[in-house]
Amino acid sequence: MTDSARTAPAGSGARAGATSASSPASAPTGWTGWAVFAGVVMIMVGIFQGIAGLVALFRQTYFVLPESGLVVSVSYNSWGWLHLIWGIFLVLAGAGVLAGQTWARVVAIILAGLSAVINIAFLAAQPVWSTIIIALDVLVIYALTVHGSEMKSGAAGY
Repeated sequence: MTDSARTAPAGSGARAGATSASSPASAPTGWTGWAVFAGVVMIMVGIFQGIAGLVALFRQTYFVLPESGLVVSVSYNSWGWLHLIWGIFLVLAGAGVLAGQTWARVVAIILAGLSAVINIAFLAAQPVWSTIIIALDVLVIYALTVHGSEMKSGAAGY
C-alpha cells in the first residue's frame, strides 16, 4: 500500500514517495500503538517475572517438579533471584520504551529474547506460566522490531 499523502500527483515532476513540506516525516502513525503495546507488555512481563521470583523464593513447594527436574540444575532460590532481578530490568526497559528512547528499544528486544530463553529453561517447573511469558516476549520482539522505530522521543503523543 502507498501513503497517498506522501506520493506526488502524476505529472507534477516530483518523485513518488517524496515527503512534502506540509507532511512532517516524524509524525506518529497508527503503528505507534504497537510500540506502546510493547512497552506496556514489557512492564507486565517484568511484574510477572518478579512474582515468579518471589514464589520461587518463598514457596518452593508450589512448583510442579523438584529442583532436580529442571533443565538447568540450580536451586529454586537461585531461580527466584534471577527472575526477580530480571523482572526489574524488564520493567525499566518497558518504561524506557514508553518514553520513546531508542536505547530502551534495543535493550528491550535483547531482554525479551533472553526472557524467552530463561522461561524455556523454567518450562518444566511451570508449563502454563512459562508458555504465557514466552508468547508475550515474542509479541514484544515483534512489536519493537517491526514498529518500534516510529516511537521516537516525544513523537508518540501519548
